[in-house]
Parts: sequence; structure tokens; C-alpha cells
Amino acid sequence: MPEPTAPQIVYVVDADASVREGLSRLMDSAGFEARPCASLADFIEQASGMRLACVLLDVRSARDGAAATRAALRAVAKVLPVIALSSSDDPTARQLAKEMGARSFFRKPVDAAALLDSIAWVAQGDGRGATN
Repeated sequence: MPEPTAPQIVYVVDADASVREGLSRLMDSAGFEARPCASLADFIEQASGMRLACVLLDVRSARDGAAATRAALRAVAKVLPVIALSSSDDPTARQLAKEMGARSFFRKPVDAAALLDSIAWVAQGDGRGATN
């Protein structure tokens, strides 16, 4: 009998508690294990040594974070796919997402189906996503 696999972890990094809760519920309903984080520093601390799938990151969290924390995120992004989220679709937000190594960029509010498709793509479908 095949051994059951653990659900992939999706870290949800957003300062807004209601956004974290909503996205976490969406991840849970789609079969992922949501790990909500209130800040980039909280994410870096939680992600150390854990199973990885991807991280949903509000670019404001990176914009407001210390340079050292952003550098740590870029190091993590080499093995952990990043999907950037932003309340505004402006050149600054897109540039920051690019600097973080984000593979996708979504403006809030996010279309749930498109976001889940992107998570599936970065976590498995493109061959570069992290695995359990």
C-alpha cells in the first residue's frame, strides 16, 4: 500500500490578519498546509529546516523589511518558489517582486482559481519547485 504524502506547505506572509486568514483557508481547502506569517522575519524563522512548497508574499512585507531580511528571502527563493501579492499593480511593486525572485505576481484581491493554478505550477508543474 502506498505511503500517504504530507500536504505541501504554502507560507502566507501578509501583515493584514484578515488576508492571512482568508488565504490560509483557501490553501487548506485546496489540500495545502497553510502556514500564516505576520511578517517576513516571522516567515524566515518558520521556514528554516521545514518542508517547503512555496510562499505567498505581500510585497509590502518585503518593502518594509530590513535589507538583511530581504537578502535572506532571496536566498530562500533560490529553492522556494515565491508568488508575490500586492494591493497595487505599480512599477515599484512589480520591481520589488522581480528583485525577490517571484515567479508570479498577483494584484489583490486575488482570483482564487488563478492563484491555485500558479501555486500548482511553481510547486510542481515547472520542474523547479521545491518538493516534500
